[in-house]
Amino acid sequence: MGLPVIEPSASGPACCAKPAPRSEGGACCASSGGAANGAAATSRSPARLALLLGAALVAWVAAYRLNEPLWTWLFRDLAGLDLGSKVGGALHFFFFDTIKIFLLLTGLMFVIGMLRASLDLDKARSYLEGRGLFVGLFLAVVLGVVTPFCSCSSIPLFIGFVAAGIPLSITLTFLIASPLVSEIAAIMIGDHFGWGIAAAYVIAGSAISMVIGFIASRFRLEHWVEETVFTTKIGQLRADGNVPTWSERVDAAVGEAKDILSSVWKWVLLGVGIGAAIHGWVPADFFAQYAGPHNPFAVAIVTLVGVPLYVNGAGVVPIAEALWAKGMSLGTVMAFIMSAIALSIPEGIMLRRVLKPPLLAIFFGSVTVGIMIVGYLFNALYD
Repeated sequence: MGLPVIEPSASGPACCAKPAPRSEGGACCASSGGAANGAAATSRSPARLALLLGAALVAWVAAYRLNEPLWTWLFRDLAGLDLGSKVGGALHFFFFDTIKIFLLLTGLMFVIGMLRASLDLDKARSYLEGRGLFVGLFLAVVLGVVTPFCSCSSIPLFIGFVAAGIPLSITLTFLIASPLVSEIAAIMIGDHFGWGIAAAYVIAGSAISMVIGFIASRFRLEHWVEETVFTTKIGQLRADGNVPTWSERVDAAVGEAKDILSSVWKWVLLGVGIGAAIHGWVPADFFAQYAGPHNPFAVAIVTLVGVPLYVNGAGVVPIAEALWAKGMSLGTVMAFIMSAIALSIPEGIMLRRVLKPPLLAIFFGSVTVGIMIVGYLFNALYD
């Protein structure tokens, strides 16, 4: 059963961003500015609008595909920097990751905005609620697994889900599962450690996400989400039952993406800057000395040390294999992999624009504890 899509209104643009009284004939009592905006929105023909959207999509895909090769060429080939060095690697990482997150923020927020403006969200929520919490949590995990995002890149989708009114427990489940259950990490774990271990990693990450989401559903946590997430242009556009035209949906989605980008861009730069400074820094000697197989606190140590690191699945698994070869227990290695890819300082900085400190602390604390539990279970089962 599909979700119902509302077709564009045949009567023209929605009245105004804020509900306004209607005349007997059904016309809006809008301000002159609102009327001007509506006239501008409807002046574009459907063919011209489709052409603009197509050109924007091509430009976005090209920018996303060329992002990493561009910075590699600039820093390695043109500037002659060694990208394996700390300076070269940090510079490349900062510019590549910043542009990637900006592209994801604008692109994903626009797409989500269009979906929110086109779907009857009340019916969508009823569709999910009618199938139970477990189905919603499971779907959030599936979406998290299939989206190849790091801990920071998953935030745009999280913002869109929260703004759309999707239950916070489900959106938090996605935010945990998206980086934690990395398909790239799973493939590399299977190649380096065995496919049984890879399957256990996927199951464990999914279980952490769903358990935390279920616990979150038992409490009312919405008041710890920043109010700006809910006061969006899309919500105002559909006020009082208005049905926007396609042109208005595009305008509102573009405006909402701009608003979100303008509110978080400084925090993206700060977060990625910190991530670049510590990118690739893994205290292997520290782990070998203090997180060996005979230390009962090894799992807790590697989890807490791994949290500040900003490493993706492809980068952390080879490091983890080297630590395993040095004698680190398998559960300790898995805890390091999970903590390094699921949580990071940049993620916390960016999430602070969305979540208030109590909920941010609950999010980081619960995921950290969940990873520790999985690490100790792995050690008990495999060592």
